[in-house]
Amino acid sequence: MVSAGLEIVGLSLCVIGSFLVMVSCGLPMWKVTAFIEANIVVAQTIWDGLWMTCVVQSTGQMQCKVHDSVLSLSHDLQAARALTIISSVMGVLGLMVVIAGAQCTNCIRAEYVKARVVNAGGVIYIISGVFVLVPLCWMANSIISDFYNPQVPASKKREIGAALYIGWAASAMLLLGGSLLCCSCPSSGNSGYSVKYAPTKRATPNGDYDKRNYV
Repeated sequence: MVSAGLEIVGLSLCVIGSFLVMVSCGLPMWKVTAFIEANIVVAQTIWDGLWMTCVVQSTGQMQCKVHDSVLSLSHDLQAARALTIISSVMGVLGLMVVIAGAQCTNCIRAEYVKARVVNAGGVIYIISGVFVLVPLCWMANSIISDFYNPQVPASKKREIGAALYIGWAASAMLLLGGSLLCCSCPSSGNSGYSVKYAPTKRATPNGDYDKRNYV
């Protein structure tokens, strides 16, 4: 029961984490306009995402433009695109692996093999969490470095957007859920080894053991 509970909790965390990775990948709010110095009062807010740049007017209108060329993007954006997509695909793959080896399914009969399949799914989710954590930290470091760089104009400085915080939460869920799945072990009731006992030796009426017991 403990192992099944760990699987349910771990899988739930991993599924939610994978969904948040996809949400973070699609949101354009990776970088947002920093309101400092001359930018305290502005009529628009700029959002920079992996796939598009959006301008939100003070009236509530929003216009978005998809990035025309991948090669024109900065290195952190290019890496974030690739790693978040890989993380999302690995999340779907990990879900299929864990479901195949879960104790509530009959895809695999042997309990020992089922536990190892769930462990493999947990490893996949941990790798997925690491893959999404790398571009998030890289992007945050780039934003902070540019923010405190005096050579960067105030109009070019950005702040950390909501998508990065969602991505960090997703990475934490993937790492925690994957670790719980790695703790899954086969149930002790079903062992892969069978024990055979020899029949009890019967004694003769005079108290001696039957000679057939020794043949």
